[in-house]
Amino acid sequence: MKKLIIIACLLLAVGFATSCINSKIENAEVKLVTAEEMQSILELEDVQLVDVRSEKEYKQEHIVNSQNIDFSSPTFDEDISKLDKEKPVILYCKGGARSAKCAKKLKEAGFEKVYDLEGGISKWRHSDKIKLEVKS
Repeated sequence: MKKLIIIACLLLAVGFATSCINSKIENAEVKLVTAEEMQSILELEDVQLVDVRSEKEYKQEHIVNSQNIDFSSPTFDEDISKLDKEKPVILYCKGGARSAKCAKKLKEAGFEKVYDLEGGISKWRHSDKIKLEVKS
């Protein structure tokens, strides 16, 4: 009987330890979002919307209310340090490659919630789900 209780306690302890590990892994992930999901997040939360393309690309067109932090800039690390780590961040670029790399850097820097616009601005450019400012 004593052995049965000890085994049950051990199984319970392993179960708790595993669930804690899984929740830490989930929190460490970057979530890919569609344009529709991005709009919902922007409406529901105080979010930092960041375009990681070059300044030239940003000036041509960008999502309304986004800020530009060029991933290729030599001051990139310094620029992202000015963002609030406790506020959610939504990243986007042209096709998704730069924002994915940036998202990884933000998670490594300790940002809590990082979202990445799936497919970048190119995928959603002609969608009615995002509002763009376009240079005339």
